[in-house]
Amino acid sequence: MIERYTLPEMGALWSERNKFQKWLDVETAVCEVHAEMGTIPAEAVGQIKARASFTVERIREIEKTTDHDVIAFTTALAESIGEPARFVHYGLTSSDVVDTANALLLRDACDLLIAKTDALLEVLKRRAFEFKDTPQVGRTHGVHAEPTSFGLTFALWYDETRRNRVRLERAKEAVAVGKISGAVGAFAHLDPEVEERVCERLGLKAAPVSTQVIQRDVYAEYLTTLAIVAASIEKFALQVRHWQRTEVREAEERFKKGQKGSSAMPHKRNPILSERLCGMARLLRGYAVVGLENVALWHERDISHSSAERVVLPDASASLDYMLAKAASLIDTLVVYPGRMLANLGATRGLVYSGQLLLALTRAGVSREQAYEWTQRNAMKTWDEGGEFREHLLADPEVAARLTREEVERALSPAAYMRNVGAVFARVFGET
Repeated sequence: MIERYTLPEMGALWSERNKFQKWLDVETAVCEVHAEMGTIPAEAVGQIKARASFTVERIREIEKTTDHDVIAFTTALAESIGEPARFVHYGLTSSDVVDTANALLLRDACDLLIAKTDALLEVLKRRAFEFKDTPQVGRTHGVHAEPTSFGLTFALWYDETRRNRVRLERAKEAVAVGKISGAVGAFAHLDPEVEERVCERLGLKAAPVSTQVIQRDVYAEYLTTLAIVAASIEKFALQVRHWQRTEVREAEERFKKGQKGSSAMPHKRNPILSERLCGMARLLRGYAVVGLENVALWHERDISHSSAERVVLPDASASLDYMLAKAASLIDTLVVYPGRMLANLGATRGLVYSGQLLLALTRAGVSREQAYEWTQRNAMKTWDEGGEFREHLLADPEVAARLTREEVERALSPAAYMRNVGAVFARVFGET
């Protein structure tokens, strides 16, 4: 994780110190269960809990010799515990500790991500209602289509973010799985009851079956979920980048006092945060691919997944944590220009109302095919020759024979396009 994109709480969660602490939590829980089942002396557990300590520096020093981080960890523990340390790691293999501790880390990471998703939802809802009645031109294929509500965009993003929250909850449930089943998952040295009790003590589910490791499809689910959430944020940010284009300028990122946009061009105000979020979404997609590649391991386990997971699990978690926080800030402080939206709405001189005019003609008894032909020929005249769509329509004898000026004026109004926005808001938010 690079410090630039790591927020304090998620950074602390994935620190080396906290990782080893989670390992110790697993080792301690195993010792406690052993004592309850009479496998090791109860007094030994008390001594282990009272004496067990470590430093990251000492573990790293030992690992230079062992070239094995779990053995370095248990050796460091033994130095602090003394004679009762012989009961630490009793019947375990390294992955029993590492994978069960990973479940604790990933579960806690999900909690942080869900909390930030909730904060983003609050911002999206507030801005949706703020701009519910603000007309804006809708675009398809990048071309002006029909009027819409600017607030409807935030309602759409809210609904998508709400789905992402459900996905994160599912991912949390998927990863909160531990295993204490030994070197090939056959419980050769421990009773399955030990696994069940340890996992219950740690607030995890016990894997119904495992090899030496928790099966990596659960990690792939976590990483692909994070990639989906990041893709949504990229979608939001890409839209902001469009709004901030000079030719559009319907909304833009807040430009702070003292902020600089370019070393060469003092006038520049660039959508740098939105561009950053789009770039970071690419990282999350890459991490998801790594998660999928790690699903297939040789036999009961190889170690090809391990090096990759040391990078992608903390980095993906930290990256999305940062993205969620920045996305909420971006939307919360977004500067909006309703006047510019109205100007853009009129940029095509009324063409964006062609669909409503088409319907007005059909209601007047014209066949749809004929109504489309009349509307399109006046639209093409507006595109090619200039002038106002309204005036071309009123000058068209076939249109004028079917519609009054008042009916044309009514059709060429944003009001008709906004009348059901409240109904959509009721669907999304339960209120209008």
